Amino acid sequence: MGFFSSLLDLLFPPRCVFCGRVLNSGDEGWCSRCMESLPFTNDCGRQSGEFYEFCISPLYYGSSVRKSILRYKFRGVSAYAEIYGKLLADCIKSCPDMKYDIISWVPLSGKRKRSRGYDQAMLLALATALELNDVAAQTLIKPHDVQAQSELGDRSERSANIDGAYEVFDSELIVGKTVLLIDDVVTTGSTLSECAKVLRSAGATNVVCAALARGE
Repeated sequence: MGFFSSLLDLLFPPRCVFCGRVLNSGDEGWCSRCMESLPFTNDCGRQSGEFYEFCISPLYYGSSVRKSILRYKFRGVSAYAEIYGKLLADCIKSCPDMKYDIISWVPLSGKRKRSRGYDQAMLLALATALELNDVAAQTLIKPHDVQAQSELGDRSERSANIDGAYEVFDSELIVGKTVLLIDDVVTTGSTLSECAKVLRSAGATNVVCAALARGE
């Protein structure tokens, strides 16, 4: 097994998920140069929100982080989820107020998932949960495909766009629970707010959130 692994590394050397450089031995998904230069947030970039208590993020959504996430979402590089999950799990572990009963994610619509081939937030949540020695469970569905939030302007437009777009998957799973909701990027917080509103209306006690990157 070690021989074949070494052979694959020789033929297809692992590269940094952020800058694309070939990794040195001992690097775990990202290179030492990016580890020093990535736009990390202070105190995991904690933000409060409507219907959710707070959202934390280890990175700002800009430069090489943005390019990396776009490759992850739109170019089929789903393997990035493992590396992203480590970063997000470390951020969650470092937040003293992060208490939750169940880990979940902001889902794609069925149409968008079929087009993309996978749900990037689900993969991120599964990888993050694995790093936390936990599991992630589906709590929401998105039966209605709507315009991409990134194509819209201010918070009011984004909130109107997703109003009613999400539904609870299994209310018995969340009643009386605090849900940790995971997404890849948070900008205005409109999507997280809508999801949190739906979860709390269905009986969740509280919602806390974590995203890999946040807008500046």
